[in-house]
Amino acid sequence: MELKAKFSKWSAGLLVVMLNKKTALKLGVHTQGRISIKTLLKYPKEISSIIDTIEGNSVKENEILVSSEVRKRLNLRKNQKIDVNLAPESKSLILIKKKLNNKRLTREEITQIIKDIVHNSLSEPEIALFVAAMHKHEMNIKEIIYLIKAILKFGNKLNIKKEFVVDKHSIGGIPGNRTTPIVVSICAAAGLTFPKTSSRAITSEAGTVDVIETIARVEFSVKELKNILKKTNAFMVWGGSLGMVPADSKIIKVEKMLKIDPKSQLIASIISKKFSVGSNHILIDIPYGKNAKVNKKKAEDLKSKFSKIGKYFHKKIKIVLTDGNQPIGNGIGSSLELIDVIKVLDPNQKSPEDLEKKSVFLAGEIFEMTGKAKNKKGIELAEGILKSGKAFEKFKQIIKAQKGNFRKIKKAKFKKDIFSKNSGKIVGINNKKIISLVRILGCPVDKSSGIYIYFHVGDKVKKREKILTFYSETKTRLNEAVKFYNKERPIKIR
Repeated sequence: MELKAKFSKWSAGLLVVMLNKKTALKLGVHTQGRISIKTLLKYPKEISSIIDTIEGNSVKENEILVSSEVRKRLNLRKNQKIDVNLAPESKSLILIKKKLNNKRLTREEITQIIKDIVHNSLSEPEIALFVAAMHKHEMNIKEIIYLIKAILKFGNKLNIKKEFVVDKHSIGGIPGNRTTPIVVSICAAAGLTFPKTSSRAITSEAGTVDVIETIARVEFSVKELKNILKKTNAFMVWGGSLGMVPADSKIIKVEKMLKIDPKSQLIASIISKKFSVGSNHILIDIPYGKNAKVNKKKAEDLKSKFSKIGKYFHKKIKIVLTDGNQPIGNGIGSSLELIDVIKVLDPNQKSPEDLEKKSVFLAGEIFEMTGKAKNKKGIELAEGILKSGKAFEKFKQIIKAQKGNFRKIKKAKFKKDIFSKNSGKIVGINNKKIISLVRILGCPVDKSSGIYIYFHVGDKVKKREKILTFYSETKTRLNEAVKFYNKERPIKIR
């Protein structure tokens, strides 16, 4: 079907067009369906595009309204006639269905899927199908390696030519586990290069980027990041803005909507981000426990896979398994976690002991990996840098370089204290229920929302003693959180 191209100031971020509803019916396509668009020239260009439908005369039956992305890709002129047809089933969709049927994918097949994701040739529902396939049928080590290579192939790279380019990553799932800003500051203060790119929260209450964003910018150009690195040895930014691993960013966007994080994609996401910035010494923190993302058995399996990938790519990857049975620190939520981070870094403040202990342990592991400290001497070096105030000065330097200001930390409009109904010992804190609770309060969107935990497992509490404080930007969310807490009881006291 020949249609006239129509334009407006419309940028969708992907290849998408609008058709009159009657035209769509003639083509046999519906909203979120896919069509093929081909120019009628001697040397035609052809793309596939998602469609939206519209009623009325704003788009006539003989017209097609194209996004700026489609216009640019096909170099279209106003009223230029183009050939529009129902698109054949995507080759990638056939491959995704193959994975759904529990078949192994080849390097070429995985590369094709990632290529189509990057080029917007797969819709979000189709990407969701790929995520579901990875969730239902795990990828083997070969497939994960192919996935990493494909993600890296279609993205930019930050070439840092230094002997030690370090990174640290936690697989997440533990509320308040905000060790990264502390570890980055300690290691950068010791002279190590630490280019930290992170994604925003997927299934948790906040990610490193969400926390840093409360006081500083997290989106920069590659050129700006190189300048920050020269000044400070480190940065903590959102990787999605750099175009380094665009396929990963698109997949993560869908994972957030589905609230699932397949193991194979988790591994590929972590490793591709590290490799894209040139990291060659990587520490992976895998918290495990009853209410963590993984149990001990799955943690050991992840450790094995990360180790094999490190050997394959000739990178030094060390994996540590840590206690993930309860939240870490006191604050849970972007601003509250940042306050905990500052308490640990500032030698003049009383810090959450568990957060400080874990951060020092992880920094010490990196020091031993890189030879900055002898075996079993890493913690001692990390503690010295932390207690001297050098890590705090480095953190302030990084935040300043990222156009940050500590005065941006703000408190939520509303708060509610929660008291113990009986005396006893805290025998359990359910991580998953705590994460659900803070999401009800507004995390990760509302930076000031969250909860403050006053006690941890093993602590004794008295009847009517304050055990939690809820923070939220709305009374409605605060009331919903109280209802959830009273029903689910995430903290067990006996």
